[in-house]
Amino acid sequence: MSNDNTDIIYSAQHSKVKDFTFDAQVVEVFPDMISRSVPGYATIVDTIGRLSKKYVQDNTRVYDLGCSLGAATLAMRRAVTATGCEIIGVDNSPAMVERCKMHVNAFRGQTPVTIVEADIQETPIENASMVVLNFTMQFIAAEQRAALINKIYQGLVPGGILLISEKVVSEDATCNELLIDLHHDFKRANGYSELEIAQKRTALENVMRPDSVETQHTRLKEAGFAHSTTWFQCFNFLSIIAVK
Repeated sequence: MSNDNTDIIYSAQHSKVKDFTFDAQVVEVFPDMISRSVPGYATIVDTIGRLSKKYVQDNTRVYDLGCSLGAATLAMRRAVTATGCEIIGVDNSPAMVERCKMHVNAFRGQTPVTIVEADIQETPIENASMVVLNFTMQFIAAEQRAALINKIYQGLVPGGILLISEKVVSEDATCNELLIDLHHDFKRANGYSELEIAQKRTALENVMRPDSVETQHTRLKEAGFAHSTTWFQCFNFLSIIAVK
């Protein structure tokens, strides 16, 4: 592995490409991996902070479900001005949780943060004014996603928000291929080789099952959200805000 934490996990030919996991190897290169792979990631994280300043209410909880290294958690901690709040970051990867705790402890803020190693599907959501699923739900089995959204809706206080960022598929096959091609061009421009792109795609195909935009909004409406909008999209990556 390179000394500067550059993502070279798929740069050499793998005899068999294993399913992608958020293990210690990925943790070491995750910031580089996500910035070179997800268009608009920095904008999304920055906006999560801005939204937390606007929507987080006094004496409520904030949840970052699938918090990875804590980028969204820290963005919210820096921005939240409400009092009596707690931010709870949840991730099921031991390696991610260990490193996330280091990042959180290195930044002192007025809002307390707790990082928990747990399955987000088994995590109670209570008295929440903001919940974040930042590129998390796509790794959950499709048949279990509605239950998660329903649980989040029930745990939100009136006026609370849910932010979902996801990779999506287009229901139009021609448009879907176009968006995939544009994303691959984005990765090439950021230095990934054809081999890296192909092997990463193979590693993810069994563990990441994207929904369509229409499915996302329908699921939110069925859970009870009266308001949802796609506020950001670049290629086949988008972010949605839903307000209770």
